[in-house]
Amino acid sequence: MSALFFYGTLRYRPLLEIVLRDSAPDLRLTPALLADHAVHWVADQPFPMILPEPGAEAEGLLAEGLTDAAIARLNFYEGGFAYATRAVSVQTAHGAVAAGVFFPQEGLWQAGAPWSLDDWAARWGEITLGAARDVMARHGVQDSAHVMSLLPFLRSRAWARQIAARGAPATRRKAPDPDALQVEPVPGAGYDGFFGLRVFDVRHRRFDGEWSPMVRRESFIAFDAALVLPYDPVTDRLLLIEQLRYGPILRGDPAPWVLEPVAGLVDAGEEPADAARREAMEEAGLALGDLIPMMRGYASPGYSTEFFHCFLALCDLSQVRGGLGGLDAEHEDILSHVLPFDDAMALLDSGEVTAIPLASMLLWLSRWRDRHRASA
Repeated sequence: MSALFFYGTLRYRPLLEIVLRDSAPDLRLTPALLADHAVHWVADQPFPMILPEPGAEAEGLLAEGLTDAAIARLNFYEGGFAYATRAVSVQTAHGAVAAGVFFPQEGLWQAGAPWSLDDWAARWGEITLGAARDVMARHGVQDSAHVMSLLPFLRSRAWARQIAARGAPATRRKAPDPDALQVEPVPGAGYDGFFGLRVFDVRHRRFDGEWSPMVRRESFIAFDAALVLPYDPVTDRLLLIEQLRYGPILRGDPAPWVLEPVAGLVDAGEEPADAARREAMEEAGLALGDLIPMMRGYASPGYSTEFFHCFLALCDLSQVRGGLGGLDAEHEDILSHVLPFDDAMALLDSGEVTAIPLASMLLWLSRWRDRHRASA
């Protein structure tokens, strides 16, 4: 079927261009309506679905002039959402036209509120474009089912790039200069899964003004994470969590259970402070209010995109005794500890604290602790 009716995100021209690329040089887009159907948000997801609704009309675009290559690219992209085409008749200004429509797999998604293209574009447009570039880079390499399993992480990576674009001060270090850097990805190299590994060639303008040679490098593609240290300034106690960590296991550490702050990945579209509050409830059962920004930065800038947003949470821990936490759905096994500040610093001095983010946050707290205790 060479004509398709787009009712949802493919009406957004920048997204359609990414999906089609140059596969449909004679594409024609015409406004159209599909009778007795409505478009709703998929509940708890950043995309819409279409469903029968007597008396309603679904607004969209009729796409004609699609080549086999274009349809293959569209099927790959939509297949990542478990959508497949069905034949319908849509109404245009020139009459009825037979077309295919991407319908969701029955029973997979639940409908939410009525969907708006403008609302979606304002909140999810840029994130979706970033994820779509990653999705379509997998066309011809991975199947749609595998891509579907990666979609939440691809959106989170896209969101991390948006947060990175907000920038940070550059008063002593070199200021942003896109003309001083050249990066060229190496096609087909690397790895894509929950984490990614990118292989690329890079050169840059050196501090002496000359260009460096082009060199090949690798980097892990990770996520932004929110970290929070709950601290009670009245009792001078804080909460830490303990869990099994895979890095120490693979390094050969005989004690791979690690003391850490409460932490978790920042979901797509989520502000880091909101992620910190969510993780505190999931991991330790704590409902946090206002957070105090501590520091934000790269965990290991030499070879990873992972970026930490660290917060202090002033809270009442007088009735908190620690215990088990974590989400069963994520196979988390977490033990929380509530201990005096001085005991935590003793663990840092002894070397038992082996997570550098926790060490940094404890040292930050030691600098500002008296001020917070005085105002408690």
